[in-house]
Amino acid sequence: MKAITVGEDSSLDWSNFPDPELKQGEVLIEVSASAINRADLMQRRGLYPPPAGASPILGLECSGIVTQVSETVDRFKEGDPVCALLAGGGYAQKVAVDQGSVLPVPAGLTLLEAASLPEVYATAWLNLFIEAGLRPGEKVILHAGASGVGTAAIQLCKAFGSPSFVTAGSEEKLDFCRSLGATDGFNRHDGSFLQAAKAFSGAVGADVVLDPVGGAYLEDNLNVLGLYGRLVLIGLMGGSNREINLGQLMVKRLRVIGSTLRARSLMEKAAIIKDLQEQVWPKIAEGEIRPVIDKVFPMQAAAEAQDWVATDQTIGKVVLTNS
Repeated sequence: MKAITVGEDSSLDWSNFPDPELKQGEVLIEVSASAINRADLMQRRGLYPPPAGASPILGLECSGIVTQVSETVDRFKEGDPVCALLAGGGYAQKVAVDQGSVLPVPAGLTLLEAASLPEVYATAWLNLFIEAGLRPGEKVILHAGASGVGTAAIQLCKAFGSPSFVTAGSEEKLDFCRSLGATDGFNRHDGSFLQAAKAFSGAVGADVVLDPVGGAYLEDNLNVLGLYGRLVLIGLMGGSNREINLGQLMVKRLRVIGSTLRARSLMEKAAIIKDLQEQVWPKIAEGEIRPVIDKVFPMQAAAEAQDWVATDQTIGKVVLTNS
């Protein structure tokens, strides 16, 4: 098969690569499309190696057609249109993945649209509803609101009854976030978001903060949270080292939760995927939640697509297609 490989100089090349070997419990997917995540850019630079046993090929999600199933697979059959959460391997013509990480394409969506869903909705669902235990009516602060995870999280908050406030890097992005259901937002280039977020959350404070930024936002995140607030850290774009006021954590009974998705066990991922299929996929099929795609590139142009993601101008997902 063909796949995107990373050269010693970090160049990306569309070249020959061995076909994946199908293991028990796995399905083989002929990849129609994949999507870019910032983890791919980090892996390309040697900063985020794949978990043990995972494909070294970039790509944490895909869509396509099932072309083969192992004997123990009971959820899918050859010919099924699917999308999948991957530990690696999406930038290729074929990928093998455990059936517990695979989802049917939501009714009414194309394979291209479906490729934009697995990673961001799994991430948003895991961290809002499983890690933070978000309940209807609780107020949420979402940083990087126009990102793939951000646009997914806004829609999940709206669909399940939680008002959200976002930070983003332009007024255009903020307007788009509001169109998805965010109550309000703040342009991160205008300084600290704290006062605007406090105006949104009121005297009792916010209940949940979902943050891919990390260190630079830590103090303001803790200040905006109310009693029993939860801060879920899913990235470190703003650094990993900051002092923390432990007394503030104790007085407000706060929880700071560190979370990653890629290295979790197949059992954990299967539980997340099951939730998505039961709770979220029907809302996508009904049009209540929709994919947000910024641009589409051919798979062979993966380097150009990653360069576009690195500009921070994107809204939603950038998709790579094999068609």
